[in-house]
Amino acid sequence: MFTEARLYSPVTRTGDGDVTVHLSEEHPGVRDPEYRARRNAIAALALEYVPGAALPRIDYTEDEQRVWRTVSVELARKHRRYACTDILDAAARLALPTARIPQLDEVSAALAPLTGFRYVPAAGLVPLREFFGSFAERTFHSTQYIRHHSAPLYTPEPDAVHEIVGHATQLACPRFAAVYETAGAAVARLRTDAALKFLADVFWFSMEFGVVRERGEIRCYGAGLLSSYGEIEEFRGAELRPLDVRAMGTATYDITHYQPVLYCAESVTHLEDVVGEFFATIDDETPARMRARPVSPRPAAAARPRGSA
Repeated sequence: MFTEARLYSPVTRTGDGDVTVHLSEEHPGVRDPEYRARRNAIAALALEYVPGAALPRIDYTEDEQRVWRTVSVELARKHRRYACTDILDAAARLALPTARIPQLDEVSAALAPLTGFRYVPAAGLVPLREFFGSFAERTFHSTQYIRHHSAPLYTPEPDAVHEIVGHATQLACPRFAAVYETAGAAVARLRTDAALKFLADVFWFSMEFGVVRERGEIRCYGAGLLSSYGEIEEFRGAELRPLDVRAMGTATYDITHYQPVLYCAESVTHLEDVVGEFFATIDDETPARMRARPVSPRPAAAARPRGSA
């Protein structure tokens, strides 16, 4: 099952107010004191944010801007080849800058006339209930840090590239934004951790790693694929299974590897009908009902290490 804490570097704050982002030993920036200080400072701004206040603006360094330029250009090329039409149309309407990292207030301003979503800052991990629940108010919690400049096409954790190139592009599409909002509305009905976890896992295999058939090809729409320089090249080699919310909500998977199994919609309408309807009807008893249904055994697919994201 998906373990949310593994996605982000833990952030702690002392009684004196000092904020520390605890990078793993494998993180490209772990031995760069300047990068670590930047991460701490950016996290501190997010922790100080008060809802309704002006969003914190980050004075990005030239190294950080160079990373954005490199990744933006490369991902735009891959989107033209691999992303579905709804994503390409949304990206054109959103028109993210490629020469510099957009501030969160700029992303919100660009999304407002398209779907009404807005961004707020996050230091790192946001609890599931708060993260998904905010979708009902068309709010998305986003990190603002950027991956280490030594590895511009790799990140071990979600950064501004993932949050903006991946999720904001999705959220610029009214159809995908409506699925987010429906998932958010579901959270208000759910009281049990099991039901919330089931919802999160279905979201993982749809809005994070979703693929769709389009004109005889497999195309991607999931934010995790749209923001991954490496995995967007590899997803067509995954084992494709039909949309099945029972399987998606009960699957065991490893977020540190490319996903070896993906659930493919026959169209965006099919996604809306299956996943959108699931989010619209899930309740606390749904996981037990789903697990009680028989499922055909399938051979396990081999996972490949996540080389870039």
